[in-house]
Amino acid sequence: MIFRFLTSGESHGKCLTTIVEGVPSGIRIDIEFINNELKRRQVGYGRGGRMKIESDCAEILAGVRHGFSTGAPICLQIKNKDWDNWTIPMSPYPVEDTKENKEKIESKKIINVRPGHADFAGALKYNHTDVRNILERSSARETAARVAAGAIAKCILSEFNIECLSCVMQIGSVKTDFPSDIFMYKEKIENSDLRTADSEAYEAMKKEIDKAKEEGDTLGGKFKVVFKNMVPGLGSHVQWDKKLDGLLARAVMSIPAIKSVEIGLGNAAAETAGSMTHDEIFIKDGKYYRKTNNAGGIESGITNGEDIIFSAVMKAIPTLRKPLNSIAIDKKEEVSAHFERSDTCAVAACAVVAEAMAAIVIADAMLEKFSHDSLFEMKVNYQNYLKRISER
Repeated sequence: MIFRFLTSGESHGKCLTTIVEGVPSGIRIDIEFINNELKRRQVGYGRGGRMKIESDCAEILAGVRHGFSTGAPICLQIKNKDWDNWTIPMSPYPVEDTKENKEKIESKKIINVRPGHADFAGALKYNHTDVRNILERSSARETAARVAAGAIAKCILSEFNIECLSCVMQIGSVKTDFPSDIFMYKEKIENSDLRTADSEAYEAMKKEIDKAKEEGDTLGGKFKVVFKNMVPGLGSHVQWDKKLDGLLARAVMSIPAIKSVEIGLGNAAAETAGSMTHDEIFIKDGKYYRKTNNAGGIESGITNGEDIIFSAVMKAIPTLRKPLNSIAIDKKEEVSAHFERSDTCAVAACAVVAEAMAAIVIADAMLEKFSHDSLFEMKVNYQNYLKRISER
């Protein structure tokens, strides 16, 4: 990968940090845009108390001068405002051996694992008896750092007029197929705290979330992400690890709680004949076009110029107010699972994280195709490529 990023930090640690490498020089890095992306991740009906505490803002520490990338690695920091309450339990340094400090640390210790979370498998893998050492890093809080990295990827894509948008299609049992072209309803989606353009479905989704909250339960759902103004020829068919759809699926599946990813027609392809599955190609006035986009803009791992479309399913959050049956990791006894402050539903937020992860993959493919030293060189190569393929 050319566009690479690493994140560090814990849910209740001092901060989250992202280091992004491979950004060409000359890209305008808009801190207001980055912070607005972080704000989008925090919105959502059914979010928990943490969102009332945190108001995420990124600080650029390196790699940007006077608002433009220099070509050096970019470092971003997002402070955790709740850190003041965790300075002893989450201190990276040895703390004074006092009764008060021991009590503070013990009060945050966790041994009751949550089914569906990293708690159990992580504690076994890393040989921890305090599950907090696992859940602090496996928490979805880490996705704020991913969204910051994704915002930088979007800054690159915007130079080529590539836009993206996500829309929630299902919460619990409430589904909607509206709209088919989500960009027609961008403003409505962005102003919805459930990221839906369907007013009727919105009310039903809220009721579903309210019911789950009353019952101490949680809900998952499904969302769609679309990238438009795509150029053909990103990705490759020549090796398994160069196929763009595979890279997208991997990136989105890496988001906590994602259980499936579908490109284009997705699962429906299982019941659709070939004559109705594949997107026929036509020509008019010397230009190629298609009437359908069941491939989701990718054929054999390569973009074909149509919109990239994928959907993903997020499972219900494993932290329940009405805890599931589980075990205490160090006592080998049956207990109720631990409850850590959590959301009832975070599908809308997850959709924004998926935008970020997909933007990173697509930006990386653009850098691989058109150079990655400077925006100037990248645009020259891009224009030459468009000229060449327009003559085919």
